[in-house]
Amino acid sequence: MVRAELGLDPWDVFHQGVSEHTGLSIGTVSIIVGALVLLLWWPLRERPGLGTVSNVFLVGLSMDATLWLLPHADALVFRIALLVAGVVLNGAATGLYISARFGPGPRDGLMTGLHKVTGRSIRLVRTGIEVAVLISGILLGGAVGVGTVLYALAIGPLAQFFLRAFALPEQQVAAGAGVEGAAGAGVEAGVEGAASSGAEGAEGAEGAKGAKGAEGASRVVARGGRQRRAILRR
Repeated sequence: MVRAELGLDPWDVFHQGVSEHTGLSIGTVSIIVGALVLLLWWPLRERPGLGTVSNVFLVGLSMDATLWLLPHADALVFRIALLVAGVVLNGAATGLYISARFGPGPRDGLMTGLHKVTGRSIRLVRTGIEVAVLISGILLGGAVGVGTVLYALAIGPLAQFFLRAFALPEQQVAAGAGVEGAAGAGVEAGVEGAASSGAEGAEGAEGAKGAKGAEGASRVVARGGRQRRAILRR
């Protein structure tokens, strides 16, 4: 999108504007701004993850590396192609890093944090942040154009499409006879306990009174063990 010179997304308009005034690369500015935004998480009580820290550094480094590799394009047809590719790749990147579930980026975390603190809708908070950043970027001399409009209109549908495309399948094991097995990336196999006549798992075995109750609890535990071994074999 930077090489297309047809307008940037709001945050990169701001990054480019700061870059013009400081002499720093746009990627370096992106890293610094991401780190500063991350500091705002502290009063909002947001918790960063691996994806959060990776977003701060890798986006800026990748931006500078890509700008170093991509030559300037003069022909309008090539600039349009670069713009479209940039918008689509942003949508794909959004779907990938959110699906990974390692924590939101600093800017997304700011949005969700303000949403929880203020009680305002996500849409209103996100729009307010984007407008404020865009105006600041324009005042600093960042590039605004048809690319800015295209990004604003396309990033939502693209993100939704790629979130579905890259979604990790939920691996859930249906638990018969009260065994609430495990779901999710990798296998968290565990017999959560089985309800038999008001008793769950081990507590049910301990609390079962009489020979009939003990025999029923034993059958449940044995059945849970077989299900766990079957899960581990898969």
